[in-house]
Amino acid sequence: MFDRLRRAGFDVLAKNHAEAILSVDFPTVSDGLIEALLSFSLDAREIVRSGGGQAQSTMRLRDALYAGGWPKHEFVVKTIVDGEEREAVSHEIDHVKRADQGTLALEIEWNNKDPFFDRNLENFQRLHAQSAISLGVLITRGASLQNAMVDIVEWVIRSEGILDAWELEAWGMKERTARQRNALDRLIERRVPFARAFAQSFVADKFGQATTHWAKLTARVSRGVGNPCPLLLIGLPVSAVGDYSAAMAEL
Repeated sequence: MFDRLRRAGFDVLAKNHAEAILSVDFPTVSDGLIEALLSFSLDAREIVRSGGGQAQSTMRLRDALYAGGWPKHEFVVKTIVDGEEREAVSHEIDHVKRADQGTLALEIEWNNKDPFFDRNLENFQRLHAQSAISLGVLITRGASLQNAMVDIVEWVIRSEGILDAWELEAWGMKERTARQRNALDRLIERRVPFARAFAQSFVADKFGQATTHWAKLTARVSRGVGNPCPLLLIGLPVSAVGDYSAAMAEL
């Protein structure tokens, strides 16, 4: 049922019969999620201006899910022995969808440290073991988007006509780290053009291999993290960066 996403370039991986569960027990919910993802568009300039953090674009996806009935929720699991509470553990999930057939949990990891995937998958596992959720959904940067990040950032800098580091702040770039500034200086000393040098240093510092993206997520699931909870994994494609993709299509 997720072929529409696959045809649009999304990475989609269903584990432990997740796609069958969604198609039989949650078809309407799944259709709503698919529509929200297909209509979602990232803005390349917002990605750079956010300094690698959560851009306004990704907040719009969260807002669309909230509007579609996926609110934040804190699950509390208590252990009670002879009427005495011995332990209480809470699991906060950013998006939860309740339906007659069960409950779905969804997390978006746009750009975090990759160990957050372990936390999310283990939360899903525990909640599923307690019959609190039927399935967990994780959305992150897809393989094509991760691979294109340097080109996207370089395109933004060139499109904006930014020629040096001093112009970044005036344009609206968040304060850069010392590590990023030093990496940029080293590349410029090697005569790498400014736009390319900035893109390489920015992506290495903010969207590097140790952050949350498709390869890091699938590697964990392949090792069995989250089992036996049914899981739907979705990777946002480069085509979701609407302004960049439109510009590339015109070349």
